[in-house]
Amino acid sequence: MKPSKVREMSDVELENELSNLKSQLFKLRFQSATNQLDNPLQIKSVRKDIARVKTIMRERELKAQNA
Repeated sequence: MKPSKVREMSDVELENELSNLKSQLFKLRFQSATNQLDNPLQIKSVRKDIARVKTIMRERELKAQNA
């Protein structure tokens, strides 16, 4: 997921995306623990996507406080 795509999302969409990513990460970790994960780099990718979404949410929060 590209940061420009994340910035275009509304606040509600960001919250939904964060929730989806967290559940996806849980499933990937579960698969990893049971040795059923095909591509372990998926975990890294999902974690970075979570960080991107949280960063954009925090930027908007700070921007709202300063305005």
